[in-house]
Parts: sequence; C-alpha cells; structure tokens
Amino acid sequence: MSAEPPRYRRLADELARLIRSGALRPGDRLPSVRQTQASRGCSAATVFQAYHRLESLGLVHAAERSGYFVSPLTLPTARPKAGEAQPVAVSEMVFQLLGTGGHEIHAPLGSAFISPELFPLDALRRALAAGSKGITPAELTQQLPGGHEGLRRQIALRYLRQGLSIAPEEIVLTDGALEGLNLSLQLLTRPGDAVLVESPCFYAALQALERLGLRAVEVPADPAEGADLERMAALIARHRPTACWLMTSFQNPLGNLMPPEKKRVLVALLERHGIPLIEDDVYAELQHEGAPPPPAKAYSTCGEVLHCGSFSKTLAPGYRVGWVAAGRFAPALRRAKLSQSLSGSWPAQAAVAHYLQGGGYDRHLRTLRRALAAQQQALTAAVRQYFPAGTRVSQPRGGYFIWVELPVGHDSLALQRAALQEGISLAPGPLFSAGAAFRHCLRLNAGLPWTPALDSAVARLGQLIRSQAP
Repeated sequence: MSAEPPRYRRLADELARLIRSGALRPGDRLPSVRQTQASRGCSAATVFQAYHRLESLGLVHAAERSGYFVSPLTLPTARPKAGEAQPVAVSEMVFQLLGTGGHEIHAPLGSAFISPELFPLDALRRALAAGSKGITPAELTQQLPGGHEGLRRQIALRYLRQGLSIAPEEIVLTDGALEGLNLSLQLLTRPGDAVLVESPCFYAALQALERLGLRAVEVPADPAEGADLERMAALIARHRPTACWLMTSFQNPLGNLMPPEKKRVLVALLERHGIPLIEDDVYAELQHEGAPPPPAKAYSTCGEVLHCGSFSKTLAPGYRVGWVAAGRFAPALRRAKLSQSLSGSWPAQAAVAHYLQGGGYDRHLRTLRRALAAQQQALTAAVRQYFPAGTRVSQPRGGYFIWVELPVGHDSLALQRAALQEGISLAPGPLFSAGAAFRHCLRLNAGLPWTPALDSAVARLGQLIRSQAP
C-alpha cells in the first residue's frame, strides 16, 4: 500500500485543482499564509511548502509584500509527439545554437558550466603535484581498466555516507560522467531500440541516442518532481524500451528533484519490466540545503541501475573525472571502457583522490552550495523584474540552472540570435527536445557570480523579449 502524500502536497494538489478548474482565476489572490494556517490547522512551513510547489508548477506567483496570486495559464507552443518513439536529429542544432557565431560573449547565461572562480584551483594544483608523486610504475598499467583504486575507494565511502553499500569493484572510472553515460547506453542498446528520456531532456542524452541510431520515447517531466510515472508506465507497455536515461536530482534543464518515494516507485516500475536505468546524477551534491538526496540506485534490489556521477560539476571540470557505479553491469562496462579508451587520466584521478583524502571537499561543497543558492536567487529575481508579465520561472532546490517559460508566442530561437549580437548567450528550449518543442522556453545558467554586468544583461534580455511581437 502506498504512503499517503505529505500534508503540504495534499494542500498544493487541492489548490491546483481549483486553479485548473477555473474556481480560482488568473489574478486571484490566494489566502495569506496566516489565514491558511488558521483555517487548515497546519504549520506555516506546510503552507509555504504548498505555495512554493504551486509556484514551481507555474500556477501561482509571489508579489513582494502582497502575497501569492494565480498566474495566467499558458500552454507550450509545441509539445513532444504524444506516445511516439521518434528518431533523433538534434546534433546539428546543438552545435549551431551553442556556438558563439564569432561574437564575444560577456554574459554566458547559456553556458553549462559553473564559473571557475568557485572552484579550489590552488588546492587542486597542490593535490595534482602530491598525487603524482605517489604513483608507482606498476600502478600506471595494472589498474588502468577500472581506474585509480584509491579514488574508487573514496567514491565508495561517499556512497556509504548516503547509506549505499557499493564495493569499489563496482565502480568504473570514466572521462567525465558523459563518457560513462554514453558507454552505459551503448552497452544496453542496439540500433533501432527505444529509450525512455524526460521531456525536456538534457541535450547530450539526445545526441547520444542520435549517434547510436536509437529512438526517443519522451516522458513529460513535472517542473518540481520529475518524470510522470503514470505516463511512463503507459509508454513502456506501448514501446517496450530497452533502457531509461533520467536525471532524478536537480535535472538539467528543469532543476526538478524527484522525491524519495517517487524514486522508489520508478525503480520498481523499471525493474518489473526488466528495463535498466541509467541515472545521470551529476548535480546530486549541489543541493542548496540539507543532505544530498538519495539516488534512485538506493532503491534498487537487483543491480539494474547504472549510477553515473562526476567531479566536473562540483570540483574540477577540466580534469574530466567521472564514474559509473554499474551494478551487475560493471564487468561488461569495464570491458567497454577498456576497448574504447583504455583508461582515464591517471594523474587527474590521483589528484582528486588525494584531495578527497585531505578532507577539504565537504568544506568546499558547503561554500559552493551557498554561492549557487545566492546566485540562483539573484538571477530569478532579475528575470521576474525584467521579463514580461506571464513569464514563469522554475525554483530548483539545487543545481545551477533555471528554466524560463515565456508567454505563448515568444520565440527563444529568435531571442538567442538577437542576444548573441549583444554578447549574451542563452540555451533555447528546442535544444532539450527530440521534437524541437518548448520554443517559448529557455534555460539560464545561475553558476556565475552575480554582478551588475549580469543584471544588465538580464535586463537587456527582457527588452529583447518585449520587442518580439507574439
């Protein structure tokens, strides 16, 4: 028997039904937190959680010192093809739209990277030197296929702190998470197979499907809680996919976080149908508050989850050190790594291992999380200030992206071209869909220290949006 949803969720769902039915109309003011607390007999925290959920779903918005109001209802101008398993052809668009066209970019809001200013570069340089000193000639050849043994032990210890017992032998080190994700997908599929992905979806996942000749089955994703599992179950019955690639924590681009119980249901659904899960979890340790969320792998009982992580988003992008905790697939994945690239960079792996052993990583993460939370808050406030009425903004509780939905009729592709002319980059919505949906949406990067120049860039984006004629 499934557990009853938490109280804030029940309150949010009730209000969402009233909004969608028209009982609460755009512009209506919701009861104040104090009024709702008194009428429902619940805590202020419960009410705030419910209202924040409604805000993340785009159903309400907060007005400073005035409370919460029902937002204008909008629908995407393009949606993924319902229920279809479709071939993917996004790479050319990705290459074109992520390029700068020769323009000098001073506001890289379309970037997928955190500012290097936020990483402990001096400490990493020292770790690189110290780690390299300890490398023996035997290590340079004997441990190549699986990767640096000391680093695999450190990663296993970090899993243990989350309650997961994962042996170092299950962990395969890769050149960043992206290689691990691609190797996992290649291992599990054959050309023509169908693969479940979220919609909107990380564009590199779509590129991987395209390269391997696979078909995308797009599962609608809730901006707060991730993939729609009821829809997923129907798509599984229809298409019999051979694999599933999801981000369950702070997904790129929406930033959603799948609740623990929903992760449990997801794993049970996939395991019931014998579908391995490739869990892209590179943002998991970038939660803004509290402990890192448990991965979906924590709920697997038969080794069907390949959990992919990386230090590129949290510590050292240029070192390209990632891993896969591959469950029962570890031996096959190790062989695939050996045949494709033999090994990752041994000095880089040794440097990260040395840094983790020194105990400074968690202190760095605490500082990084605070910075990202503050930067996201500043970017979100600027979007709300400068973008037109009816704009919706996601409210992730981790990571460093925000997803912006403009009023219907606006064109993020045209906006991207105009912004490049002024040295501002952004990631337009069609990048994140096999069917080029979400044309009125865009992703912005909150991984940059907030400056007056960035504030001016967001203000200029708002002017460019207003100049479009929906």
